[in-house]
Amino acid sequence: MLIIPIQGKCKYRISLDPTTWIFDDRKLDLNTYFTEEKVADDQMSDYIKSTSKHWSRELMEGAKTQEELEKPAKKFKKQELLTGTFGIALEPFLKNAEADEDAEAVVFTDKDGSEHRFPIHEAYGLLFQFSRDGKPLGEEGPAFLILPDGSNMDSPIRGIRSITFV
Repeated sequence: MLIIPIQGKCKYRISLDPTTWIFDDRKLDLNTYFTEEKVADDQMSDYIKSTSKHWSRELMEGAKTQEELEKPAKKFKKQELLTGTFGIALEPFLKNAEADEDAEAVVFTDKDGSEHRFPIHEAYGLLFQFSRDGKPLGEEGPAFLILPDGSNMDSPIRGIRSITFV
């Protein structure tokens, strides 16, 4: 198990554990992420649709417990987790570390010691791939760095070991 530290010119030092991201609701399905149309997140609209759907279902079928509603979804979700390729956006982690005012870039160091430098505003758009076909990345990992447009999905920056604000 490898932990990826966020360090350097930042207010908070953070340790990232890619093995826990499979349970994170923010994970992204990388098999579809770059091909699906991006829709702006409208929380109020989502809430109204959800409430309307729930109300209509109760009128037609009668009330069901939350457990009854989630049972088929859990089975599907388990299968998806066992076969999917997942990633996670780096923006929340980098923002939580709070870059110092004089920080200009983020440097990602891989297992060979090579450094990959991105301006901070570009680094916020980067993704970490943490699983492939339902399995952790193993010795090549613990995480691969994916560009925001997915152009390097077939040849990502492998084996990221640390993130440093410089």
